[in-house]
Amino acid sequence: MKLRIFVTLKPGVLDPQGRAIQHALGGLGFPGVNEVRAGKMIELNVDDSTDDATIDAMCRRLLANTVIENYRIEKA
Repeated sequence: MKLRIFVTLKPGVLDPQGRAIQHALGGLGFPGVNEVRAGKMIELNVDDSTDDATIDAMCRRLLANTVIENYRIEKA
């Protein structure tokens, strides 16, 4: 089974990478970008027998810092 884990910063957490992207876009002539939030996408290929609780545990223990990040799981 193929999984995609999308990890994003929680609202209110400063995002210096997003600010750098926003500034660079303006410098490249793309006006009107008011906010950028950067995140990451992780693809996993796991056994079909892997249950949702195990997938959630992987996210909470390693893939996302749940103090400052949210995550969303997509099964492909």
